[in-house]
Amino acid sequence: MAIEAEEITREDEAPITLRRLGLGDLPLIEGVEQRSYPTPWSRTMFSGEISRPGSRCYGAFARKALAGYLIVARYTDAWHVMNVAVDEPFRRRGVARLMLETMLRETDVDGSRGHTLEVRVSNAGAIRLYESLGFRPAGMRRGYYTDNREDALIMWRGDGPDDLPLTR
Repeated sequence: MAIEAEEITREDEAPITLRRLGLGDLPLIEGVEQRSYPTPWSRTMFSGEISRPGSRCYGAFARKALAGYLIVARYTDAWHVMNVAVDEPFRRRGVARLMLETMLRETDVDGSRGHTLEVRVSNAGAIRLYESLGFRPAGMRRGYYTDNREDALIMWRGDGPDDLPLTR
């Protein structure tokens, strides 16, 4: 299924287009995941999210190559950004921004309280990107990442939870 999104392209590079991911994309997703994260999701985790009615799974493609993906799931009254990855050759080209802006445009209209995500406290580039899209720090999850026990910064965009401040 094609998604309405602007293509991004640079001279001498393939244009990036978005579409919804399906189970047939699992081998491509796994490749990007394994190259991107020290503790990758399993095939079962991806297939569960792709098949789940409350999830939206976006793939950014340069011709037939998967440049990146974004998985977001609706829980009760908020959207949770579960996983975002961009393959190394496509980083710093606006791929993550394109996926996030498309997802936000599609999910902002459903009456939810907003969007939440966790990000490594050391990932300054991602934090800046999320802040530029309206996400704000709302708390910490101590030792959240299992590979090195790094803390996760919890960020919210929208109303957020009643019990967490939306400022540092």
